[in-house]
Amino acid sequence: MHRRAFLSLAILFPGCLDYVEENGEEITEPGDVEIVWDDLGRDDPGTEDERVYVWGVVRNVGDRTLNYIEIRATFFDAEGEPLESVIENVDEDVTSGQEWPFEIEFPHFGERASAVDAYELEPATGV
Repeated sequence: MHRRAFLSLAILFPGCLDYVEENGEEITEPGDVEIVWDDLGRDDPGTEDERVYVWGVVRNVGDRTLNYIEIRATFFDAEGEPLESVIENVDEDVTSGQEWPFEIEFPHFGERASAVDAYELEPATGV
């Protein structure tokens, strides 16, 4: 099973799977990670250089050191239609209680970036 496919299933059906081993690596559900703070940022609004991003902080709230944390941001327009999903990750050890700052940039600029009205975040982890 591919990592992305499993993570998608774990996000869609939280609680159904506690963990699975993939090539000796344990992938857990997002319960080990808590989003502490997040906000939508916008640079150069109304120009062709307009840039949109989500930035925030996640915390390892589990009992184990994590060596992989993934945050998926889905960006939506004013009607609630999804525009794009982007994944940011960290591949370094994050001990229990430790926080990790992240920034996830919308992949388009200008008019397409100005269409972003909201976002949703989905965390996933690996041990």
